[in-house]
Amino acid sequence: MASQLHLTMKEPIIFRRDDCLSHEQAMYWKDLLYRTVKIGTEIEFALPKGVKRDFMDPLTEVLQPSRDLNNLGRYGILDIIHEHCGVEIQVIGRQPYYPALIEQYRAILDPLLERRVRARATCGLHYHTLPIGLSEPVPEIVLANVWNLTRRYAPHLRYLTSAGNSLESLCRRRNYTSHLEMVRHTPGVYSMREIQQLLSDSKRVPEHQNFLNLEHVTFTGDGAVQDFHLEFRFPDADLAPTSIVAKTFLFLALLLKAVEISQYGVIHVGQVQEWRRKVELLDMLSNNDGNLATSDTSAVTPEVLDELRAGCRELLEL
Repeated sequence: MASQLHLTMKEPIIFRRDDCLSHEQAMYWKDLLYRTVKIGTEIEFALPKGVKRDFMDPLTEVLQPSRDLNNLGRYGILDIIHEHCGVEIQVIGRQPYYPALIEQYRAILDPLLERRVRARATCGLHYHTLPIGLSEPVPEIVLANVWNLTRRYAPHLRYLTSAGNSLESLCRRRNYTSHLEMVRHTPGVYSMREIQQLLSDSKRVPEHQNFLNLEHVTFTGDGAVQDFHLEFRFPDADLAPTSIVAKTFLFLALLLKAVEISQYGVIHVGQVQEWRRKVELLDMLSNNDGNLATSDTSAVTPEVLDELRAGCRELLEL
């Protein structure tokens, strides 16, 4: 990793590796992942006020979960389960076609909104990459770039996917989407298999509650990614079809950008002072210091918002 390559736009540092993809390999993997990977969601919501557990049976009857990842069913729902915040709907996902996704999420969410379900701060919206039908392992460098892209833009992604209704409580609390381990582990030092093990061994953060959860990933003997199942846990609860679908394409774009960067090496999170500032921003946005189930984001000033928005623009222009 001694040599470095600078991209022209925002000049992020790219650390060269011996396992970089050729241009032809990158085009192959971008096309293959675009065609095969589905972005599934876990939509969490609180029950309507005054409604107890008898809500589940009629909801299951209306939404007809298939309970089979290979069977989309009527609404593309895998299952409906009880969650700590109320109810979780597990959506299988489908090929990335905007009109079909909008139609699907409207069909799912309209009956819920008619029943006055609520997106509360105790609820989250988790996005899963589901490599259904992908029959060959993904190069490890692609996962390394997804990991470091997420780390590099973590405060900006957290801000983009926040759902709080006041500047003092922009995000839900850190407990269920912690960045504390993610910021510590770099693919410049560890393999992705080793990072997964470090997350699993952590005493501070339960494995499944990491900002970017790798617990479902499996590896081949030589370190390639056999099951490319990632979970982006950080978005706040959302019951708006347009917003949910937009974030679906955001995470798909992040995956495809990781493949593209893998022609050159692994993207760096930033110089020392820049990285320390990003961790500070994460701590401002995501902590356990707010009321009820929220983070205390009172340190986020208008100037900090401008800083976060600038990072969002950099991410979207990368």
